[in-house]
Amino acid sequence: MITSYCLSSPRNTAPAEAFFVRNSHLHFHKHRSFNGDNVLFKPNPSPPKSFLPALRGNNSRLTHTFASISSFAEADGENQEKKETKIEKSHKPGMAQAFNISSRTASAISICIALAALSFPLLMKSLGQGLALKTKILSYVTLLFGFYMAWNIGANDVANAMGTSVGSGALTLRQAVLTAAILEFSGALLMGTHVTSTMQKGILVANVFQGRDTLLFAGLLSSLAAAGTWLQVASYFGWPVSTTHCIVGSMVGFGLVYGGAGAVFWGSLARVTSSWVISPVMGALMSFLVYKCIRRFVYSAPNPGQAAAAAAPIAVFVGVTGISFAAFPLSKTFPLALTQALACGAVGAFLVDRIIRKQLGHLLVKSTSMQPEKNENVVQNKNIGFLSDIEGPKGTQLEIVYGVFGYLQILSACFMSFAHGGNDVSNAIGPLAAALSILHGGAATGAAIIIPTDVLAWGGFGIVAGLTMWGYRVIATIGKKITELTPTRGFAAEFAAASVVLFASKLGLPISATHTLVGAVMGVGFARGLNSVRAETVKEIVASWVVTIPVGATFAVLYTWILTKLLSNIL
Repeated sequence: MITSYCLSSPRNTAPAEAFFVRNSHLHFHKHRSFNGDNVLFKPNPSPPKSFLPALRGNNSRLTHTFASISSFAEADGENQEKKETKIEKSHKPGMAQAFNISSRTASAISICIALAALSFPLLMKSLGQGLALKTKILSYVTLLFGFYMAWNIGANDVANAMGTSVGSGALTLRQAVLTAAILEFSGALLMGTHVTSTMQKGILVANVFQGRDTLLFAGLLSSLAAAGTWLQVASYFGWPVSTTHCIVGSMVGFGLVYGGAGAVFWGSLARVTSSWVISPVMGALMSFLVYKCIRRFVYSAPNPGQAAAAAAPIAVFVGVTGISFAAFPLSKTFPLALTQALACGAVGAFLVDRIIRKQLGHLLVKSTSMQPEKNENVVQNKNIGFLSDIEGPKGTQLEIVYGVFGYLQILSACFMSFAHGGNDVSNAIGPLAAALSILHGGAATGAAIIIPTDVLAWGGFGIVAGLTMWGYRVIATIGKKITELTPTRGFAAEFAAASVVLFASKLGLPISATHTLVGAVMGVGFARGLNSVRAETVKEIVASWVVTIPVGATFAVLYTWILTKLLSNIL
């Protein structure tokens, strides 16, 4: 069940005139002192039953059911802390509390996932049909190791796509998990083969292990287990760490100890460590500029609602064009690829404009009649600078702005989720496929390893399972604990992170999606003032980044030592 909220200003002394927000589970009380960035939330005792994004009829109009928005407030920290204290005192376990379900239901979901994880490998062709029983058992264990790593990717890394959307209230946790589950699995299944496996990215010099297949097999399994272990620890505490850094650190530790200094491509390690600085700085800078642009050209416009509705198609055109051209080029010929990308961007912009006009048209018409009160603000804001602090829109204008950017944020979150499933699944499936290739007699150090479809699906299932069971922990950190988010702030962070990752990937720069998004969320906070970023949370996150590679390497060395002892008695 989803909680809906009433919004009111604590400083108001005038009678309240309630109006229903058609694009979210909110009941706002409109006041003359209502400000877009300073609002107080109160639970509504009669919440709606629906929790999925849906279009529904309402007085012959279609309205979009968004999430309940629980973190638009930025100045009412005391009330927010009281609310969080009440939640923390709940006797429900984490998963039940996060999804607002019974403990029995949460336990049943966890048991079903565990049973599926243990039984599905028995039905997979990659188990090694027709091979010796010993090989089948080792293949089964290998698939479980890969699932464990994929599970932890889902528990930690999926927050890159959905954390800001949940934090801003554009999606509820249930909506985010369901949406991400579909898109992450689809991305892993449809795009996983387009991503080069970890063994082929230049982390280890494979020739060093030629003729020592058992050692290499043990190292690959140990790397999966080591990266998964550190990801699980980080997820437990809600630290967003890079899964790529985890697997790289683990494989470097194994290669360095068991293959010597010549077994590691040190250039790869240097690029990874440099991204600790490059990624968050670029993300913070980009999100700072995007959010300042929103405040300068939307909030200070004569009609902020109309300005937001006009800016949305432009943002979608730029985003879809860039994605179509850089990430998913439809043609190998540059002029044709560019033309197709522009066409995709134009179609996306047209569709978003039609949806916004249809869903928020009645509010846009209403906003045009609110001129007398707004004209005074226009005169005051004529000479404001780009970095000036601008008062947010109020009433119907705020409703439109948040509605528009709520749509944009959901679109950006869906793209990031799909792209993440297609890219980061390789962090689990790459070593897994290489290990299976060794078991089945393939040349692990030779030609490129072909990743079977059922293995991709297996990795996608692991990501979805981890997201469902533990994903809420890191989502809460990115969405709520770094800085308070609204749809405009959430969109600025997500759009900036996606743009930086896309641009850097095209240029071959070392960028971590996790670090970029954390930096982008911090950048939005800095745009509102240094005190808007919670220093303690940032310190914990940075500390977890610094120790990721050495901890992963240590675990990998330890696990390799254990596995080599066990395998020496089996093989």
